[in-house]
Amino acid sequence: MKELLTYIAQNLVEHPESVVVTEYESAGETVLELQVAPEDTGRVIGRQGRIAKVIRSLMRSVAQRQGKKISVEIVD
Repeated sequence: MKELLTYIAQNLVEHPESVVVTEYESAGETVLELQVAPEDTGRVIGRQGRIAKVIRSLMRSVAQRQGKKISVEIVD
């Protein structure tokens, strides 16, 4: 899961080397925190949060197929 989110984020941003994904468990679900360079935050969030919504939806679908729960947080 972490690798998939890293791959997606690195292909969206201008500075792929600055992408950091942290994974931890909270309340029975996996939480993935995505950090990117400050100038790339807008690229990951998108207009009105559309790209962020798609990333979260995609990750939720993959997790669901594996019988897991997941949430994605974009950290400044």
